[in-house]
Amino acid sequence: MNDDLQITPGCTVRMHFSLALEDGTVMDATHDGEPMTFTLGDGTLIEGLELALIGLRAGDRQSLSIPPETGFGYPDPDNIHEMPLSEFSPELQPEAGLIMSFNTPDGDEVPATILAVEGDRVRVDFNHPLAGHEVVFSVEILDVRPPESDPEPAT
Repeated sequence: MNDDLQITPGCTVRMHFSLALEDGTVMDATHDGEPMTFTLGDGTLIEGLELALIGLRAGDRQSLSIPPETGFGYPDPDNIHEMPLSEFSPELQPEAGLIMSFNTPDGDEVPATILAVEGDRVRVDFNHPLAGHEVVFSVEILDVRPPESDPEPAT
């Protein structure tokens, strides 16, 4: 463990974290499982969460509020779509409030919230479930490794 190394873009970080709404409702956390390991800047975390880590060192703990502007953004009405009920699996019928995963045409998995089921139509909100919310991001940095340097060219 390198206690002196500050987190900068390209560093590999191992940490425990929790992401909660302002009312304390925990939306995601690693404290009861394996810590998260990622490279700062690789897209694993949204920019606002990454910015909160810059300058921290192994052993640091931090908790801060992230507003929608630098967090998960604001809901976009264009991200609400109607879909035929027939497109849903009979084993997992949609109901209002349910958060489900959908595959994009590119093969990515995205969360969406079922807003309503009306007859044979389902209204689905593809905005991130945390869009429009201020979130509290709490971290405990376990380890920081320096960016991997490019190998020296052969001479």
